[in-house]
Amino acid sequence: MSPVVLLAGACVAAVACLVLAEFRRSQSARVLAKLTASSAFVALAWLLGAAESHHGCWMLLAFALSWIGDLLLLSVRSRVFLAGLAAFLAAHVAFAIAFLGLPLDRSALVVAAAVMAGTGALLMRWLWPNLKGFYRVAVTAYVVALVVMAASAVAVTGAGGDWRYAAGALAFAASDVAVARNRFVAPGAANKAWGLPLYYAAQLMFALSLG
Repeated sequence: MSPVVLLAGACVAAVACLVLAEFRRSQSARVLAKLTASSAFVALAWLLGAAESHHGCWMLLAFALSWIGDLLLLSVRSRVFLAGLAAFLAAHVAFAIAFLGLPLDRSALVVAAAVMAGTGALLMRWLWPNLKGFYRVAVTAYVVALVVMAASAVAVTGAGGDWRYAAGALAFAASDVAVARNRFVAPGAANKAWGLPLYYAAQLMFALSLG
């Protein structure tokens, strides 16, 4: 069995354990499973030669920032959560730079940006009553970064690039809705049951696109 398959399989297995740990409220199992899953997609990107190209280096930076964000979001403390949010915002910026360096379909970029911006505006309208203080600034900035990342990924796919760019970006965006709902609207393990698989599916698709 190839190392690529082993790492992808390890990520999938760890995510399954992570979702189970969320329902059982086992913090130790949650930490172990989450860091295993996140380390697997970083290692996968490295194994597929991310460090050997300009595009790959930006992707690798985004994966590393995501790993840091995953670590920080293990905490329920507000300041640590904000730091995790900042790490993921930076990850989206790094992903966007990686995608914008590839051939783009400009029509797809405009359409995707318009659709994603509209969706982002609806998301902010939904979250706004539950956001207090600096969270209003932080979440707004995060949504802007997410819109740019997703639109650029769709534009790359539209130009004949790997389908996993668009699919991964949309899965990532959907997983962020689960994170926002859990943090600001209706906390509960049910959010993790669909949000976590989408998030890790997105990261795996991004990593495998490097192969």
